[in-house]
Amino acid sequence: MFPYTVLAGCLFYLSHTASVVSSRSNYDGSPSSAPPFTIKPVTELVVVNKVIAPDGFARSATLAGGVFPGPLIKAQKNDNFSINVVNRLHDKDMPLSTSVHWHGIQQKKTNWADGASFVTQCPIPQNRSFLHQFSAPNQTGTFWYHSHFSTQYCDGLRGPLVIYDPEDPHQDLYDIDDENTIITLSDWYHDPTPKLNKIFGPITSNSTLINGLGRYPGGPKSPLSVINVEKGKRYRFRIIGLSCDPAYKFSIDGHTMTIIEADGIETVPETVDSLPVLAGQRYSVVVCANQPVDNYWIRAPNNFANQTFAGGSSQAILRYNGAPDEDPTSTPGPYILPFNEGKLASLLSIPVPGFPEIGKADVHINLLATTVNGIFRVNNVTYHNPPTPVLLQMLSGAQHPSDLLPSGSVYELPSNKVVELTLPYTGLLFGGTHPIHLHGHTFAVVRTAGNSTPNFVNPIWRDTVSMGSKGDNVTIRFVTDNSGPWFIHCHIDFHLNHGFAAVMAEARDQLPSLNAGIPGMGAALVVPSTLNGTF
Repeated sequence: MFPYTVLAGCLFYLSHTASVVSSRSNYDGSPSSAPPFTIKPVTELVVVNKVIAPDGFARSATLAGGVFPGPLIKAQKNDNFSINVVNRLHDKDMPLSTSVHWHGIQQKKTNWADGASFVTQCPIPQNRSFLHQFSAPNQTGTFWYHSHFSTQYCDGLRGPLVIYDPEDPHQDLYDIDDENTIITLSDWYHDPTPKLNKIFGPITSNSTLINGLGRYPGGPKSPLSVINVEKGKRYRFRIIGLSCDPAYKFSIDGHTMTIIEADGIETVPETVDSLPVLAGQRYSVVVCANQPVDNYWIRAPNNFANQTFAGGSSQAILRYNGAPDEDPTSTPGPYILPFNEGKLASLLSIPVPGFPEIGKADVHINLLATTVNGIFRVNNVTYHNPPTPVLLQMLSGAQHPSDLLPSGSVYELPSNKVVELTLPYTGLLFGGTHPIHLHGHTFAVVRTAGNSTPNFVNPIWRDTVSMGSKGDNVTIRFVTDNSGPWFIHCHIDFHLNHGFAAVMAEARDQLPSLNAGIPGMGAALVVPSTLNGTF
């Protein structure tokens, strides 16, 4: 088991960061920005409970900065991040602990700041804080942040994060790219997650929110989001899948979209008229405002049955300057330019590591996911949160993968090796289209959903990939150059909560340098324990 000093180290770090909160006597609890709610990468992110009604139904929610979606964290290339997450939750009908994960940020040498509860840190208790200090060298593009404690982000703790590149190689393709061209897609539930977590099977959202607004069947004619454009201008829309469960089919009536980014990776431009956006995925698309001045429906039906646009459900409005303030009368389609992930390619032709043949990487792991009575298993093991975060177990001296908890869910990966993961979708897996997210890396998708032929020439690189459907065997590759434990899991949060996850314990030999970089914590972890007790 693990010595007491590990737990003491965890508590020590929380105490250290809590002192940061007490030193800010001028904080008044209000959101730290004005509309459209943008904050800088050096900031305080306060997590609160607040009653909101984004679709016309009032409920208590868990929110970053008191707004939904959470404030846009707006950074520039090579900025340093220092984000103090403060827990001021009080609603006992929902989780009172929290954590925040910065989805897509690779956390090079800062695994401890990844924000994954029970993997890299302890959850943040009430009235305490956690100071995340990290950089994102050479990363630009569209990201997001969300709670990584239980299914808490389904209660509202999710928001956009964008790292702008002043030398964007695609900048000649668009005229406007700012906080007003971000489009978030999210599901919304009228019941709190502790009630939803008791369901072992499909969970249907009450509404779809686009930029935080929507309508539900039988509800009031609640306001819809409006995105204003000027005829003749070209817009970079950053589409972010903030979903807790469903995938969306995104489209804009009368307009095509040219994909130029996927999950923070610039792509060779690819034009489509609709775009599947799974939970955790992001795309940048260029849309030309080249249609007659009018209002046009933005549509985002999800992948559940019986979808309808009646009454404005699953829709927002694209409004040309000069168009009347009214709902559109536009019609969808025709859809003649379908999306094919296999056609996406990285703009910089990022080389695929290792020998160009399936099964010929240094390390090959087949992750076979199955479902039994609503419980998920990966290689016949259901993931459960360990009593101590995996990072702290590794730093405390656990010498063998079998020593690491949760037992059977932790895979040891040697440093500087090419790893190939296969994700077969068999008849033993249920629950729709599963988006698989790997923390700490982007990866080459050498075999995409719907394709049996691998692509080692110039595949798309991303951090969240669709497993596709029955018969697919999606395959990814990456290099173990980022020490620490990294979560890999289905990004349908209810599936993660029911065990669809594993941990990649990477490059253990590089952990001493990682330990030295943990502020206020390293000393507590390296003090030899004189206690023989365990917990």
